Amino acid sequence: MRRTIDWDGDSVTIIDQTALPAEYRILRLASVDDLIDAIRRLAVRGAPALGAAGALGVVLAARHGGDVRSAAERVANARPTAVNLSWGVTRALSKLDEGAEAVLAEALSILDEDERLNHKASGHAAEIVLSLTDRRPLRLLSHCNAGHLATVAWGSALGVVWHLHRRGLVDSVLVDETRPLMQGSRLTAWELAQAGVPYRVQPDSAAAAAMARGLVDCVLVGADRIAANGDVANKIGTYGLAIAARHHNVPLVVVAPSSTIDSTLPSGAGIAIEERAPDELRTYGATTITPSDADVFNPAFDVTPADLISAVVTEHGQFHP
Repeated sequence: MRRTIDWDGDSVTIIDQTALPAEYRILRLASVDDLIDAIRRLAVRGAPALGAAGALGVVLAARHGGDVRSAAERVANARPTAVNLSWGVTRALSKLDEGAEAVLAEALSILDEDERLNHKASGHAAEIVLSLTDRRPLRLLSHCNAGHLATVAWGSALGVVWHLHRRGLVDSVLVDETRPLMQGSRLTAWELAQAGVPYRVQPDSAAAAAMARGLVDCVLVGADRIAANGDVANKIGTYGLAIAARHHNVPLVVVAPSSTIDSTLPSGAGIAIEERAPDELRTYGATTITPSDADVFNPAFDVTPADLISAVVTEHGQFHP
């Protein structure tokens, strides 16, 4: 598979994640406004991929002229929870005084690093998962999408599956559908099918029941921001999964590049949680599924306390708060 996000010499190119699995479509984003729109509507998503998007947004701003720092700030604020977005912007901006080509070179280095570091982090995590589990081959549970599509390439939490599958150590993956935007059933299931990994999609609400029936050996998730104490912000529903996993003695392992760690935040209490449009819950496709004026609580993320997490793993190995 090509990179989720890349540079084609003039524009940012992305795999349009709003079109999958029905259509595999590449979008060219020629302006900062195009990129911000793609970020906000989740055509490009996933913390590591957003780090690359942040850097490439600065490239677009630097090439088009005008107030580059103001444009970069708009990119950084397009989504508030994933720290990688502002991290990528900051790294690219650090080269601005050296000119647009230096900004581009820094952004391209971030893309290369992301692929390499996520491969390394998921490799470390695979060994940790094996140390925490007894059954072989493994039955894993995934929430949201932390695969190739959430990164520049390879994946973070789903990268663990690729490592283990190559060794014949994966029995199957239970894929939470991940309401309301179905990143699990649309994106993770599609990636697993492409890789030939056995999987089953389940309602988010079935995860605890699957654990109770002994169908899950380990839960694997990514992260959008990790506080200094090890609290983790990830897709809404992760906190509930962690509670169920702890009750059933199922390890929960978080995999993310170290750029996801926000050492300025002592705990997850300081993480800004994005709340998304009410119509994401009021509608399903073109069909309204609630009363049209239904009030809505639609947080995109929740925060899982560190004491419910078996391990947080980066390219450096297990993270110790």
